Amino acid sequence: MLMKSFFRNPISLLICLVLAVPLAAQNQDAKDEKDPLKRELTPEQKKKLEKAFKKEVSDTYRKWLDEDVTWIITGEELTAFKQLSNDEERDQFIEQFWLRRDPTPDTVENEYKEEHYRRIAYTNERFAAGIPGWRTDRGQMYIKFGPPDTIDSHPSGGSYQRPIEEGGGETSTYPFEVWRYRYLEGENLGQEVEIEFVDKCFCGSYQMTFDRSDKDALLFVPGAGLTWYEQTGQRNKADRFNGLNYERLGASPFTSGNLNSKVFDRIAQFNALSRPPAIKFKDLAEVVRTKIRYNLLPFDVRVDLIKVTDDTALVPITIQVKNKDITMEEKEEVLRGQVNIFGQLTTLTNRIAQTFEETLSIESPSSLREQARVGTSVYWKAFPLKAGRYKLSIVVKDIKNGTLGTWEKSVVVPNMSEDRGLFASTLIVADQMEKVATRSVGAGSFVIGDTKVRPRLDSADGKPASFKQTQPVNFWMQVYNLGRDETTKKSDAIVEYQLINTTTNQAMMTLKESSADLGNTNSDQMTLSKTLPPGKLAPGLYQLTIKVSDNVTKKQLAPQIAKFQIEQ
Repeated sequence: MLMKSFFRNPISLLICLVLAVPLAAQNQDAKDEKDPLKRELTPEQKKKLEKAFKKEVSDTYRKWLDEDVTWIITGEELTAFKQLSNDEERDQFIEQFWLRRDPTPDTVENEYKEEHYRRIAYTNERFAAGIPGWRTDRGQMYIKFGPPDTIDSHPSGGSYQRPIEEGGGETSTYPFEVWRYRYLEGENLGQEVEIEFVDKCFCGSYQMTFDRSDKDALLFVPGAGLTWYEQTGQRNKADRFNGLNYERLGASPFTSGNLNSKVFDRIAQFNALSRPPAIKFKDLAEVVRTKIRYNLLPFDVRVDLIKVTDDTALVPITIQVKNKDITMEEKEEVLRGQVNIFGQLTTLTNRIAQTFEETLSIESPSSLREQARVGTSVYWKAFPLKAGRYKLSIVVKDIKNGTLGTWEKSVVVPNMSEDRGLFASTLIVADQMEKVATRSVGAGSFVIGDTKVRPRLDSADGKPASFKQTQPVNFWMQVYNLGRDETTKKSDAIVEYQLINTTTNQAMMTLKESSADLGNTNSDQMTLSKTLPPGKLAPGLYQLTIKVSDNVTKKQLAPQIAKFQIEQ
């Protein structure tokens, strides 16, 4: 809509060609950039990128891009967003998008974001005209620049006395509005910016226009709506349409017959209004932070998720360090080693959600030096977290020799409401699993509800959790959002277990049980826990698969899989 009147006459095309010359030069400069992200994409590359984007990106991200921020996202940001390869990167981009515009980044509230969505709601309520208000020209200007300082509104059109700079004289107009901003930040904007909208269809569809004569309903009526010069015979109305006139306004004493003297200024201003507003509070240039990763002290990390409420999960974090990697000093026939652990959970905008720090100590008699080096030391900490995406960063330091290890990973806490259907906690492979005393329920390391569950961790090199033949192998998992029969008010689900030796591809166990067998029919969740006694499995690699079918809702849980290995 904004561009409809722009190509109305030949002068507009000529102006476009003139403006295209410096733009072409800029594009050539961009091609010469060494940074591939700043190079101009070829038409084939753009087409391929658009096709991949439409295929891979979910409706949620397309709506955010095409509706929520379509008027304020910059070209650079749009190109960068379309080059992202997964939802995690897109979520991070959106967080950073709003953070760049936040006037008070040290507070929880983002005033810019809140005001932006208020403006969208306002435009949908006030400017809708067969299309949502945010899509109209007035909606676009309001979302970008906020409410104007003054509005000269003529909702019914009718008789209109032209100001002298428009030629003077009386005419009749379509409905129109003139918005005036005392100041707009940005190149080619500045002081006293006026934007004119005209409703030629009398349907509420006000369109932004270059030409102030667009509102003149008598423009094409011979001898009607004449200017002062035309009334006195100093000009002919036909002169407005002769040549390459930018605005079809009649001459006046103040224009000295040159109505196009500021044509380039007006075009530059219109283009500036069509661009996304400047980012006031954050430099668009990407901030590059150099982070040094230390891997001199290796350790393993496991993150689990257990439902607390629909939008909150308990997030246990388990850290495992092999004793052989810890420096031990002998004193008074006792071997001692210590590592300091520091961890931090932050949002994608680097706001701290949780912090933990602990000293992990190891002591062993000197006579058991070799046995001490074979084992592992485990640290466990659990936090309640709201649904969202977080970054978990962990640093482990050997106090004796100062060596460091670092680890960083994204943690996603999903919404676990009934709308999600059947949902499960993480499936934990544990080397210890036992009920705790009533007074210890929910308290202490490795305690989840009324059960102590100590995970056995996979190695950082990808090897699954390892058990000796003499050790039991335990499994623990919870299932949520089970349906309840309307008559009996009880749940009814079937759980299937399958254990396969992946080394020989032999099925070692197939088991089926119901929620009634587990004693969980009065709840919308159930806890699954199984123990494989020591000595039952030969050395090799194994995979446990758990399937859950809800007979009430007729829904199935995606298969939950855990891998482990048995050593002699």
